[in-house]
Amino acid sequence: MSEINPRKKIVILTSTYPRWKEDSVPSFVSYLNQELTEDFEVHVLAPHYRDARFNETLDGVQVFRFQYATANWERLAYGGGVMENLKRNRFLYVLIPFFIFSQLILLRRLHAIHKYDVIHAHWIIPQGVVAGIFRRFFDKNVSLLLTSHGADLFSMSGRILTTLKRWALREADYVTVVSQVMKKICVKNKIDTDKVGVFPMGVDLREKFTPGEIPAKQHSIVFVGRLAEKKGVEHLVLAMSILIVKYPGVHLSIVGDGPMRKDLEDIMYANNIEDFVSFVGSVVNEDVPTYLRSACIAVVPSIVAKSGDQEGLGLVAVEAMGCGCAVVASDLPAIRDVVSDGVTGLLVRPEDSEALAGAIGRLIENPVLRSSLSKAGREFVLGEFDWLRVGRQYKSIITNRMIEKR
Repeated sequence: MSEINPRKKIVILTSTYPRWKEDSVPSFVSYLNQELTEDFEVHVLAPHYRDARFNETLDGVQVFRFQYATANWERLAYGGGVMENLKRNRFLYVLIPFFIFSQLILLRRLHAIHKYDVIHAHWIIPQGVVAGIFRRFFDKNVSLLLTSHGADLFSMSGRILTTLKRWALREADYVTVVSQVMKKICVKNKIDTDKVGVFPMGVDLREKFTPGEIPAKQHSIVFVGRLAEKKGVEHLVLAMSILIVKYPGVHLSIVGDGPMRKDLEDIMYANNIEDFVSFVGSVVNEDVPTYLRSACIAVVPSIVAKSGDQEGLGLVAVEAMGCGCAVVASDLPAIRDVVSDGVTGLLVRPEDSEALAGAIGRLIENPVLRSSLSKAGREFVLGEFDWLRVGRQYKSIITNRMIEKR
């Protein structure tokens, strides 16, 4: 007997995905996929990395990895992400055609077997381009959902890349972005406003990113994220050289790794603040809440990079609020979707170490304000960014805009 109402099949195209259990790469795509598996059969197509398996099941999701170079040269994805890797090593641009071609070939092979109903591509380039090519030349009936996370939209501003981005956005049936400012950019690029929705990624705010049972120390500060240009960590390190004069008990933990680590350490040593700043390095995703709970203040000192790259949302602020931290963040358009100045956190001018130090000092001195921001912040993110809510939103998009309109 044939199956009644078989589960619809979705293939996820992404360039960032956990390579193994307890990986340290961002897991927001994985979290969303776990929610989607409740209603759909979900497969993931991601780039291979040495020592990772080519085919496995992670958290109930079938993962297929495509090889685009020899093991020693699989360097385009992971690490700091595609954009950061290209910035550090221009030779990696040579790998892009192989990356796109290998992903396209495996997608075609898997589609021939599984007959996917929907392609969900994360990041405009290269996944959105791959998905657009596939639908244009191999299966015009498959639905295409494209999600942009920020770097792919804000940077890549050359004429050829801009043309590719516009083409990929127009090929999609529907586009989701993670902040209001990103929607404005899509509309500016002549994408129909009704075709673009703002749906941020989610965070597990009920079991994982939750406040700790032991109160954090008053002078404890934490930064979590990649040590890359757009994160603006150098301004936080310089702010520490100001803070220690008035608050000798203050301490900053920098959780994460990246291409700017040595430069940041040099700034620390040049200002003789090595006793007040700790570089923790990269940690597995499961340990991030522990570091956030250990601090009473979390700082998101992001800036606009020279390439134009900037935060698509600032999900780490959501994670920090979930753990009960009072948040100080740069006043950037996307971050305003999360941090309301004086209500759920404090906003300061980007690239301003003195302003950053002033806001942090204000929270150190004012426990009532710190507690108020902490409570309001957690309440806000629970209502807007909990991954169960985000999962329901994406299930609705896929069902109503992708499947029922086929």
